[in-house]
Formats: sequence, C-alpha cells, structure tokens
Amino acid sequence: MMRGLKVLALAGLLAPALSACVIYDSTASDNVRVNVTRNDAPSAETIRGARIDDGALVVLVSSNGCTTQADFEVSVADNRQAEVTVRRIKEDICRSLVAVPDVELRWTYADLGIEAGSPVRIINPLK
Repeated sequence: MMRGLKVLALAGLLAPALSACVIYDSTASDNVRVNVTRNDAPSAETIRGARIDDGALVVLVSSNGCTTQADFEVSVADNRQAEVTVRRIKEDICRSLVAVPDVELRWTYADLGIEAGSPVRIINPLK
C-alpha cells in the first residue's frame, strides 16, 4: 500500500514537468502544422499600447525602473497575418522612489522576420 502511494505521488510531481499541449487543425489540407506549447512558458505580457511606426512594431509596457528590451522575447506566428506575442522573460524587480514612465520597446519588421508592410496582429492583452 505504501509503495503504491509513493508511485502515485511521484507521478503527480512529474506530470506538470512532462506535460505539453498539442494543437492539430484537421481542417488544413496538405499543409498541416503542429504547435507545441510548453506549460512553463511565460505568459503574454499585458501591454499598455502598441503601434506600427516607420516600419517597426512599438509596444508600450509597464516598468518599475529597470525594464529593457532584453527582458523580453517575441514570437511570431505566420498565419494570414503575422501574429506577434511579447513575453517578459526577466522580471523588473527595481523599486523607484519616483513614478517611472512606461517603456517603449521597438522591433523592426526585419527583426521580426516579417515582410515590410505586412499586417500584424498583437496577441498580448491590453491594459
């Protein structure tokens, strides 16, 4: 009985580490794409705003005083229009004594691997 409980507890601990989500679109023709999403991947950053400016995507994010572009990763899904998701990979743990303005992050279409002038959809939630 005790051995069974140990095996069950071990399985419960390992399940989140080994799990993933696979999405399969059965409506696609010969062009089938499988997306594997890691459960431990950072969630999409809540952004304050976004715009296209002079051939670049500009995203406005909150900051505690130390936020830089290097704190983020960008993923681009190539669908009918490019779908861009910005994720914070390094937390801003600074604590400023004065109010810190939001920070603008800028990626050119070339940085994102998107053809200039193509439509872009931002997936991030807006605050």
